[in-house]
Formats: sequence, structure tokens, C-alpha cells
Amino acid sequence: MIFGYARVSTKEQNLDRQIQKFNDLGIESRCIFVDKQSGAEFNRPQYQLLLHMLRSGDLIYLDSLDRLGRNYSGVIEEWKYITRKIKADIIVLENSELFDSRKFKTMGDIGLLLEDQFLSMLSYVADQERKKNKQRQIEGIEVAKTAGTVFGRPKLPITEEFRTEYFRWKEGKQTATETINHLKLSPSTFYRRVKELELKDGNANENNE
Repeated sequence: MIFGYARVSTKEQNLDRQIQKFNDLGIESRCIFVDKQSGAEFNRPQYQLLLHMLRSGDLIYLDSLDRLGRNYSGVIEEWKYITRKIKADIIVLENSELFDSRKFKTMGDIGLLLEDQFLSMLSYVADQERKKNKQRQIEGIEVAKTAGTVFGRPKLPITEEFRTEYFRWKEGKQTATETINHLKLSPSTFYRRVKELELKDGNANENNE
């Protein structure tokens, strides 16, 4: 049988592009397995169901290798398990000239050796690329900070309305719930703003002493 496996990391991401490729190959909808889950682990429900259904001679299509997983040492183990233990095959559409397990099988024992070398090289290159991306991200953040970009939740100014409601609450003239309702804030936001106000006023008092 011919299967397609599609994956995205979050429920908000769209799978249509991957599934359309499988449809274009004539893969039946019932043979397309989809996970919306991180690729860091392999205990994804639809992926595990696919493995359970795979038989010798079956073929799996992937849009790209990272759809199988992000952990490349794990990807190598899964690749070998599928192609050597189950004896099914994998084709990666993004680079089908290289990522087609059937080509290695036609070479016999030499093919297995070449496949091992190829997968090890892939793992090394992928690891180096992850390190580069992480370093670029760190450098980008540092450049942005130098340029004055503020990261994290932006702080809103403390309004006079907030101060008035705050002091009424602190003086016992109204409850915290009433204060929160008057300001139309969530409890977590209210108490965070309280801390900001008290810290600001506390610093102001210290500077005036």
C-alpha cells in the first residue's frame, strides 16, 4: 500500500499543502495520516498508527524529512526501523533524488553501507544547521536590544483611573472583585499592575528621601 504522512507542530498551522501533494500522487484519503504535534518526539498518535499498519513492501511519502521529526538522531532510527525492520520504503518529496530508500536497497550490502553514511552525514549537517540558526537568533536578539527593541509583554502606563480604584481598594472602600470589575481587567492583570504601581511608587519615595 501507499501512504502519506503529514505533520505540523501546532493546531493553528495548515496541512493543506502537504495533503494536496499526496492527493496529486493518487494516495487515498484513508491512507493519509496527519499529526498536529511537535516533531521532537515520535509517540504521535497518527504516526504510531501508521507504523502499526505498515507491512513489507509498503511505501510512505513525506513532504520533507522534518515532517518525520525534528530530532535527527531519532529520524535516523525511525528511517532504519521502517526500511529494515518493517521493510517498507520512504520517499521524501522535497528531494526525492536523494531521499528514496528503494535506491539503496537495489545495491545490496553496499547500499546499506551507503545509506548509513548518507544518514550520518544528514544528521551532522542538520545538527550544524540547528546550531547556526540558534546562534543567528541569539545575535538577532542582541542587535534588536541594542537598537532599543523591548522583548516580552509591553507595560501599559498606570492611569489615574487605576490609581483611584487602587486606593479605594487599599482603603477598604471596595473589594478586590469590585475593583477588578470597575477596571474591566482580569485578576492576573490587575495584581500584576498593582505590583508595578507599588514598585513604581516605592522607587519614587526612595528617590525623594
